[in-house]
Amino acid sequence: MKIAKAMRKQSSEVKEKWENLNASASIWQKQVDKALEKLKDLQCAMDDLDADLKEAENVRNGWKPVGDLLIDSLPDHIEKTTAFREEIAPINLKVKTVNDLSSQLSPLDLYPSLKMSRQLDDLNMRWKLLQVSVEDRLKQLQEAHRDFGPASQHFLSTSVQFPWQRSVSHNKVPYYINHETQTTCWDHPKMTDLFQSLADLNNVRFSAYRTAIKIRRLQKALCLDLLDLNTTSEVFKQHKLSQNDQLIGVQDVISCLSTIYSGLEEKHKEMVNVPLCVDMCLNWLLNVYDSGRTGKIRVQSLKIGLMSLSKGLLEEKYRYLFKEVAGPTEMCDQRQLGLLLHDAIQIPRQLGEVAAFGGSNIEPSVRSCFQQNHNKPEITVKQFIDWMRLEPQSMVWLPVLHRVAAAETAKHQAKCNICKECPIVGFRYRSLKHFNYDVCQSCFFSGRTAKGHKLHYPMVEYCIPTTSGEDVRDFTKVLKNKFRSKKYFAKHPRLGYLPVQTVLEGDNLETPITLISMWPEQYDPSQSPQLFHDDTHSRIEQYATRLAQMERTNGSFLMDSSSTTGSVEDEHALIQQYCQTLGGESPVSQPQSPAQILKSVEKEERGELERIIADLEEEQRSLQIEYEQLKEQHLRRGINPLASPPDSVVSPQHASEDAELIAEAKLLRQHKGRLEARMQILEDHNKQLESQLHRLRQLLEQPESDSRLNGTSPCASPQHSALGFPLEQDTSSQFHQTDDLLVPPHDTNTDLTDVMEQINNTFPACCSSFTGRPQAM
Repeated sequence: MKIAKAMRKQSSEVKEKWENLNASASIWQKQVDKALEKLKDLQCAMDDLDADLKEAENVRNGWKPVGDLLIDSLPDHIEKTTAFREEIAPINLKVKTVNDLSSQLSPLDLYPSLKMSRQLDDLNMRWKLLQVSVEDRLKQLQEAHRDFGPASQHFLSTSVQFPWQRSVSHNKVPYYINHETQTTCWDHPKMTDLFQSLADLNNVRFSAYRTAIKIRRLQKALCLDLLDLNTTSEVFKQHKLSQNDQLIGVQDVISCLSTIYSGLEEKHKEMVNVPLCVDMCLNWLLNVYDSGRTGKIRVQSLKIGLMSLSKGLLEEKYRYLFKEVAGPTEMCDQRQLGLLLHDAIQIPRQLGEVAAFGGSNIEPSVRSCFQQNHNKPEITVKQFIDWMRLEPQSMVWLPVLHRVAAAETAKHQAKCNICKECPIVGFRYRSLKHFNYDVCQSCFFSGRTAKGHKLHYPMVEYCIPTTSGEDVRDFTKVLKNKFRSKKYFAKHPRLGYLPVQTVLEGDNLETPITLISMWPEQYDPSQSPQLFHDDTHSRIEQYATRLAQMERTNGSFLMDSSSTTGSVEDEHALIQQYCQTLGGESPVSQPQSPAQILKSVEKEERGELERIIADLEEEQRSLQIEYEQLKEQHLRRGINPLASPPDSVVSPQHASEDAELIAEAKLLRQHKGRLEARMQILEDHNKQLESQLHRLRQLLEQPESDSRLNGTSPCASPQHSALGFPLEQDTSSQFHQTDDLLVPPHDTNTDLTDVMEQINNTFPACCSSFTGRPQAM
């Protein structure tokens, strides 16, 4: 019994263990099956990933080096590489899946074999290398496109030849290296040569024509004479240059210019060299609107500059310029017109010719335009064009530029009575005083005359061949002028342009001053500013103004096909007369040349101006002390409790006294502000006069041969001959240059008051004493 019982017990234990063994085996089987499934999934995922990586690697291995690609194909390769990066993006998910499956083996106490582990690591490494190679490839393509693409400056490197090399600064502004001299400069070598060649035009006596001819030569060198206005406007729209106040960088300017010149190259292959034209035009724009080379240009400045030199009808150009600055209502206020004129005047300013056009201050021109239209707050395009037809002084160079362009190919069946050129090419000037008397533009611009014909005789200008009707009209005018005296021309002076009033600071800064240069026919000596006896600056300024008026009566600005010229004496004779009158009271102290006179004036001018400024500062200090005393007195009255009982009423007498004190204090503050403003103006004008006298002195020191070549009379006095003053510069322009540095002051014993009185005697204030320049209509 005991044996049977033990066997049954062992049998039940064996059965229990068997059941446990079967359960454990079943669990293990499930784990093995699960692990096997995981391993199969992992292997399948790895095989799938390996196939995708191989395909991507084959594409990558087929890439050519970036250096072997054509520049024009760079955008396509960038686009393909970007698309390839997007195509292989799903591989990243597969790599993540493989890594997740591998991490799921650890909880099952399963570890992949060494082979599988290496394969897994290899797949991860290949994926990372593929990603890096794609990013590097894309970066290289983008850099190559940026550095060598159409929007880059690399293609501009061919615009210069050895020994020159084009380089770019950190703000993308180009500069040029001369390896022979080991120097650098901002200007393109050909631009430097161009500006040197413009110096040959300085013998043109008349500012408007000298400036217009210079701009015309610049326009042709930049090939902008081939560019239509409409094309220019379309390019601006294409590049989305609509925000006029926006600053754009050099890269954007190059992109715009590349579009312009690429279009011109298609029409004029033999005339347009795209790299050279783009680089030269960029150089010119930076010289005009970014002389500091900041690398930024206003959008409006770019538009005004290119449109001003584009090809098109004159009034059509006026419309385009107005449209660029007008508001949404197609109206233009004073600020917008001021911005337009400011950008436009920078073109002659860069050529050093801004003085004859009223200087860089465009406020008088804006005021002139709106006064022409009854001071309305805004003007229309028609009103703007009507004002521009009058050829305002600040913009007269633009219509003259169009006349110069029209006259380039004009041939007139006439012979020049001075140089005998026949036929006359360019401008033709016909005398309205003598029959059958014609002058070519070379002789006219240099001031040469023939025997029997004087400079003050009226002449008419033609930029195109004359018609029979014009011949008959001129014949009639000659007959009329034969019976007219000099007094008639003196009483009927006319300008070929619309002058603008400028401000000559005199005694009263609030009072508008009518200048001689404003309306010569309306000038009254009693309206001239009253100058201090010792106000050297104002006297020299008035002297400069009178010289400018002399030039205008000489015919500096001429009307299209109806201009005249005339003056009793030219600028050389006036300066000669000035030299002869200086030191007339003492023959011993008489200067030997105008250079000595200018040197004496230059020595005294700075000291005189410094004394004036010191007097003004002393007056300002005294006024400030007086103002403080009045202010303290007023405050003492206002806060003194014993002045009146608390319940008393302020007497009308005290109230009136307070009002007077307040008014007086206000006047003192205003006077103080005027004095400070005048001091600043005097300092600015001092800089102008220093630079102007310096420039005039340089011109006076030129050899006498220049004077003879430019038409100076050989029978001039010794003082006149010593001038050596070429006709290449307007006398008025000598007194308005502001770019030169100040010269050091000097000491001298010259009596400046006597000198200035002699200047006034030489150049009388009343313009009626000079023969006017009648204008042919």
